[in-house]
Amino acid sequence: MRMDTADILKKVRQIEIQTGKLVEETFAGEYLSAFKGQGIEFAEVREYIPGDDVRSIDWNVTARNRTPFVKKFNEERELTLMIACDVSASQNFGSLEKFKQETAAELAALFAFSALKNSDKVGLLLFSDKIELFVPPKKGKKHILRLIRELIAFEPTGKGTDIALALTTLNKVIKRQGILIFISDFLADVNSFTQPLQLAARKFDFIPVILTDPLERKLPRIFASLDVQDPETGERKFLSLASGALNRQLAMHRDVQQSQLAALFNPLKIQPIEVNPAQPAADPVIAYFKQRARKIRR
Repeated sequence: MRMDTADILKKVRQIEIQTGKLVEETFAGEYLSAFKGQGIEFAEVREYIPGDDVRSIDWNVTARNRTPFVKKFNEERELTLMIACDVSASQNFGSLEKFKQETAAELAALFAFSALKNSDKVGLLLFSDKIELFVPPKKGKKHILRLIRELIAFEPTGKGTDIALALTTLNKVIKRQGILIFISDFLADVNSFTQPLQLAARKFDFIPVILTDPLERKLPRIFASLDVQDPETGERKFLSLASGALNRQLAMHRDVQQSQLAALFNPLKIQPIEVNPAQPAADPVIAYFKQRARKIRR
């Protein structure tokens, strides 16, 4: 259902207030700690001094001069944060108060306002089975509010999900390294996006945020049949909820998907954030960044 301008502005303001409070009280410090030192720029090559990290040795210069030289880098305060958000038809689903799409908007706002507080650039890519919208990274509150409006009010033309296309596009158009927050339910064939995800993980600090509604794993046992339609393909089916067979199939399908994602993520040392739209969206994200910040401080 299309929202009018007043409803959009009201929702943007509501998310701004809620997210701003979270950022000020909890999240901004964890964001800064988790990404401290991630952005670096080359400064110089100089002779090795005892105590230098041997991993910084420039072997080409060392070979030419027959004496050890090391590369030195300066930490950049400014980072680039890209938020990629799945807007396929499966996002318009929710078993309780919120659709997955609404949860995605709240999460994106949390990341964006944290980046704003740290003076980082933020960009946005919305995708379905096509690239729906690309907003290049920029700074400033006005820019952040525009991104949130797009997340709330954008009406995609595609219904399917093409994760590979989204990743391939970002690999090409984002020239510098940065942070990539990839928000999706990942309801797609893992094999179809394995290669571009591996490339993205080498280029970006890649953080997948997986949205999973409780009803996608377990349906209530009632003596009834439902006429359901796949929102992405349009396929219709009658499903019986009287037995546990359907729930076993759902659980098996989800287990297979999670195993395939784990097999892809683990070798790349990628830790996903799993978010249940039926619960406060920020909680697992804050827990993730607290854990990540602790690891960096060790």
